[in-house]
Amino acid sequence: MPIEIANKQIGENCPPFIVAEMSGNHNQSLKRALEIVEAAAKAGVDAIKLQTYTPDTMTLDVNTPDFFIEDKESLWKDRTLYDLYQEAYTPWEWHKPIFEKCRELGLIVFSTPFDETAVDFLEELDVPCYKIASFENTDLPLIKKVASTGKPMIISTGMATVAELDETVRTAREAGCKDIILLKCTSTYPASPEDTNLLTIPHMRELFNCEVGLSDHTLGIGAAVASVALGATFIEKHFTLSRAEGGVDAAFSMEPHEMRMLVEETKRAWQALGKINYGTTYNEKKLLKFRRSLYVAKDMKAGEVFTEENLRIIRPGYGLEPKYYDIVLGKRVNRDVKKGTPVSWDMI
Repeated sequence: MPIEIANKQIGENCPPFIVAEMSGNHNQSLKRALEIVEAAAKAGVDAIKLQTYTPDTMTLDVNTPDFFIEDKESLWKDRTLYDLYQEAYTPWEWHKPIFEKCRELGLIVFSTPFDETAVDFLEELDVPCYKIASFENTDLPLIKKVASTGKPMIISTGMATVAELDETVRTAREAGCKDIILLKCTSTYPASPEDTNLLTIPHMRELFNCEVGLSDHTLGIGAAVASVALGATFIEKHFTLSRAEGGVDAAFSMEPHEMRMLVEETKRAWQALGKINYGTTYNEKKLLKFRRSLYVAKDMKAGEVFTEENLRIIRPGYGLEPKYYDIVLGKRVNRDVKKGTPVSWDMI
């Protein structure tokens, strides 16, 4: 059964549900945040997703090694967690105007809460669903809190083992969540195609009996389009107005023209899945004439024999099928026939 979020159906029989993740790409400007919403609406996405936290609900303002990002390949290397979240967070007082702008433009809007206070705050804004980030998918107290709202949960699965996911899904269901969407996710920024492992998507659907999708940090749209062919019904990509203008997540975020392409191409991929089908489609029927068939290649008199000179396999396809060529060779015609006449049994 499809899942319904704010009167929008999500499931195998529906076009992919596309989410633009704003994250910190507003660069601490509410004006820019609202412009991102407008650009996403023009690109044709279904929803905007925010992140709801403050630096203090996320971490401690501490400069010890534990709180530094030491990975030299990270976009955020040598920064403290507190400093990063100070730059990236979306001020809570911005949520209401962003929500209002989304709803005005016909977009669904929801968020990722990172602690229980964020859930309470988002409930006041009447969010239709919740997203759980990969790094929080083992935070069972948070899972229980979100599940207790009874609203659909979208859970990114980055880094989680099968056992951890089983515990997360069971916890959510036992706490009152009936509708769960699991998103295949690789928690590197950007992610490489080689690490994306899209074949996990159908396996995850079967294992947990729920809708599945992709939280995609790769560059471009290839992984997202491929995921649709494997059953993804929900796709989330980071979104920015311009990578050149910078921002904490800009390097792996999509620009408006790319997001429009993602919307169009994932829908095409979904449409192309169709059903198991052999033979002629409705639109192919008029093209059957371009098959080959048996035709009289020279004028023939009654009693003449079909030979390689007067019997040809050609287009169009109104004569006998080519498989009868050897049977017809050597047979006599029972009346005069003109060159260009399709061969039929009643003339033999």
